Amino acid sequence: MKPKQDLHPQMQTQDQGKEVSDALTYEVIGSAQKVHRTLGPGFTESTYQAALEKELTIRKIPFEAQREFKVFYEGELCGAYRPDLVLDNRIVLELKAVSVLAKEHRCQTLSYLRASTLSIALLINFGSPSLEVRRLLNNKLNPKNPEIH
Repeated sequence: MKPKQDLHPQMQTQDQGKEVSDALTYEVIGSAQKVHRTLGPGFTESTYQAALEKELTIRKIPFEAQREFKVFYEGELCGAYRPDLVLDNRIVLELKAVSVLAKEHRCQTLSYLRASTLSIALLINFGSPSLEVRRLLNNKLNPKNPEIH
């Protein structure tokens, strides 16, 4: 897939070698915007996830729902988590349907991202009048700037 040249400034990374991921995040955010425009705020997270999965399928964006990632401490398995979606085995997607994103949502998504060892996460909130999107970078891989928004 050829990256789009007209990426919104918030979609840019500091490493231009990440252009394919930028193009994918751009497409995913466009998909989420379409779902939000169509449904509006007020539904449950599971409703938005089902609609977004349909839109991703229409756009031929590969995804896996509820993929399990194991969490280790000192080499020992101590838990697991399942993000809402993993896109093309490159991006963790965490969905919310709340009136406003809180610091805890960002922290939770960053923890999920670190456990996954993927480099990018999108935190998307369908619950507000305008779609909220936060693009997060794995601070183990990108220690200078864990969040671009």
